[in-house]
Amino acid sequence: MAPLPGRRRALAIPIGMVLAGALAFLPNAASAAAAGTAPGNGTAAAADGPVLSYVVNTTRTNSGTIKDVQQAVDRNGGDIVATYKKIGVIVVHSANPSFAAAMRTVRGVESAGATRTAALSTASTTELGAPERITAAEAAAARSKAGPAQEPLEADQWDLAAIGADKAARIDPGDRHVTVAVIDTGVDDTHPDLAANFSAKQSANCVGGVADTSPGAWRPYSADAYHGTHVAGEIAAARNGIGVAGVAPGVRVASIKVADPVTQLFYPESVVCAFVFAAENSVEITNNSYYVDPWLYNCLDDPDQRAIVDAVERAARYSEDKGVLNIASAGNSNHDLDSTAIVDTTSPDDSTPVTRTVDPHVCWDIPTQLPGVVTVSATGVRDLKSYYSSYGLGVVDVAAPGGDRFQVPGTPSANGRILSTLPGNTYGWLQGTSMASPHVAGVAALLKSTHRHASPEELQEMLKAQADNPGCPTGLYDPDGNGVQDATCTGGPDVNSFYGHGIVDALDAVTG
Repeated sequence: MAPLPGRRRALAIPIGMVLAGALAFLPNAASAAAAGTAPGNGTAAAADGPVLSYVVNTTRTNSGTIKDVQQAVDRNGGDIVATYKKIGVIVVHSANPSFAAAMRTVRGVESAGATRTAALSTASTTELGAPERITAAEAAAARSKAGPAQEPLEADQWDLAAIGADKAARIDPGDRHVTVAVIDTGVDDTHPDLAANFSAKQSANCVGGVADTSPGAWRPYSADAYHGTHVAGEIAAARNGIGVAGVAPGVRVASIKVADPVTQLFYPESVVCAFVFAAENSVEITNNSYYVDPWLYNCLDDPDQRAIVDAVERAARYSEDKGVLNIASAGNSNHDLDSTAIVDTTSPDDSTPVTRTVDPHVCWDIPTQLPGVVTVSATGVRDLKSYYSSYGLGVVDVAAPGGDRFQVPGTPSANGRILSTLPGNTYGWLQGTSMASPHVAGVAALLKSTHRHASPEELQEMLKAQADNPGCPTGLYDPDGNGVQDATCTGGPDVNSFYGHGIVDALDAVTG
């Protein structure tokens, strides 16, 4: 498929390579060996800096090249955490401040760079604000108004009706052989609305770059790491008469945890591990409601940032080659991702941010802007782009409900955010493109349930075909009502910068 105008193209990776830790998590030699790694002693270079994590990307994936580069890692003071041979990505820890520069001169190395700028700091998921937890009175009010075919709290789930997911569930709730992996902060699979649909065998903790599949490793570190559980409920909360419902309540959901235990940051090595794990464990769809830290935008002319893009893109494309459709949120900065200049004041988020102006055509939000990834903007109950949602002609593929406090629904709570599951058998509202992406993942799971042999590319085309485009808003786009134009929609009635090809439609997905 030819790229749409402004669509990000793949990096020029040698030999057509379309294949592809946190400081608190350093695997021991036994676990590293089990992951196909080759730990080094890191003694050949001076260790006179902070221990940082690096990705080293090889020019080829043959055993000779991999071995030569591994030996160079050791000579330059690196300790190998994981080697992903099929995609030519090596995850390394090193205290040598010249490690990346030295590795870039090594024969067989395509790119190498640090995946962080300091020891550790803030979160990077794409929800906007802390959760507003449902109170007992609100729950009682919602339950009293739920219809006979509704879940107890479904009267407050305006988002399901907005995309026809309530009606779709009566026709086809999805196939239990379809799994959506939530690459996120972890999922509380003990939640009664998630337990029946959870796939433990397709779940892992990828923090640091090595998959840990021990029981419960995929769960959030604490109740404050609620993001992944909320996302999972939006996708596949069961229709079991307990609480809320997901868009595809008949499919399975898995958890691939990538959030650092201290900071909740999503570092590149963890995300690389997640995409590869999904690819090799029969996952059909991944949801990615985050950006990869520490850079909101990774500029290809910076050697460290280019290495990050290179590594994550290899992993994502490897998963796609294995049949995985990757879906990602567009972000909450109200940025036009097809503009020529964006001011980034938040990067790097693990040390001291520096204000910089970037061109999103060459400085990418990843995984959002990676080729092959479905990019999702957010809408509110009035089908208007949410005030915070980033957008961009040729960048956004489809849109979905993500919530908007300025667009108020006629529900018992009159809450324009998205209601879903939270850890500890609780529920709450969140808004953000983080909430829009799982709606698309749920619709994609319904499509995959009906079209079991569809490729990721075919599924993406189906998502676009069944979407309903409201077209660019007429008049002033002013969701907060302050009289100021907050963003400008470009494009036509079929494809535009706010909605891409349109807002996904679950009912069309099961009847089309």
